[in-house]
Amino acid sequence: MTRPHIEPFVDREVDFKKMTLPGFPIGMHYKMLSLNPESGACTMTVQYEAGYNQTPTVCYSDVELMIMEGGLKVGDQLCGPGYYFFVPKGVSLPAISSEKGALCLLMYNDSEPHLIESDQDLEGAAQEDFIKVQSYEDMPWQVPTLFPQTASGCLLKVLRFDPKTHAMTFLYSMTPGFQQDNISYHDCAEEAYHIWGTSWMMQFGDLPTGGYFWRPPYINHGAFYSENGILGFGRTDGQLHNYFHWNPYSTPEENADRAAAQLTRQKPELHKWIIATDHNHIHFNDFEYPEDGYDHAHVDGQGKVRNHKHK
Repeated sequence: MTRPHIEPFVDREVDFKKMTLPGFPIGMHYKMLSLNPESGACTMTVQYEAGYNQTPTVCYSDVELMIMEGGLKVGDQLCGPGYYFFVPKGVSLPAISSEKGALCLLMYNDSEPHLIESDQDLEGAAQEDFIKVQSYEDMPWQVPTLFPQTASGCLLKVLRFDPKTHAMTFLYSMTPGFQQDNISYHDCAEEAYHIWGTSWMMQFGDLPTGGYFWRPPYINHGAFYSENGILGFGRTDGQLHNYFHWNPYSTPEENADRAAAQLTRQKPELHKWIIATDHNHIHFNDFEYPEDGYDHAHVDGQGKVRNHKHK
C-alpha cells in the first residue's frame, strides 16, 4: 500500500467530482482521499445520488464499503448507516440501488476503480471471506488488546482482520476528554477518516468531521486530545504495534532503527536466524501459507534494490 503521506486532509473542503470511468452508472460522485500512483488502489468518499442503480458486479480488487449517511439497497436488503462490506476480489456483489442517496467510504485495495457486470463469482474467488455487518448495532465496543495499550477512553470495533498479515479494518472512538501525552509510530501504514467529531494532534492540528489521513510506517504522531469525542473508521496494512516514546523530532529512519533494535532485543534468536545466511534476506518455506510466496526487496552486489518473489 505505497501511498504518499497525506495528513491532515478534510474532504468537506473540496467538491465532489462525477465518476466517469467506463462501467460506472450515472449518479456516482467521489472525492479522492488517497491514491497509490503505481497500482491505482485508492480510498474515496462517495456520494450516490437518489435513484442510483448498479447491476451485479465483480472486481479484480478487494473492495471495502462503509455507509455513513443515507442508505443503499444491496440485493434485497436495505442497508443504512453503519453497514460495512468487504468484497473479496472476484466475488459478485448483488445489485445496488439508493432511493434517497447515500454517503459512503469506498476502497479499492489492489487496483484502480472498476466494475465488471456479472452475477457470478470469478473462478477461485474467496466467497467465504465476504463480510457484511451492521457495525453500529450488531457489534459491541471493546477495549483494545493492542500492546502497549493506548490511554483509557479509546475503544475499537474490529470489522475485518487478516490472519496472514494482521492487517485490519476497524471503527474506533475516543470518549469525550480523551488524551494521550506521548508520541507513537507503527511498523504499518495506517489510514483513518472521521465520521463524526474532532480530535487534535500535536504535529497536525485539528482533524474534524470529514478529516482523513494516510500515514506511512514510522511517522511520529501524538500527543492526542479530543474535547467532545470522535467516531472514526480506520485501516492498517499490517500489525498495529504501538511504539511509544517522547521525542517528537525523531525521523522515520530513526524510528525504524529503533523498532529494529527492539526486535533484536526481544527476539534475539529470530534476529540471529535472519542474519545467519549467505544472502541478505531470508529464503524460507511458509508452511502456513505456502501458496502465497513472498514479495520482498534486497540489495544486490552493486548496491541496487531489487524486488522479487519466492515461491
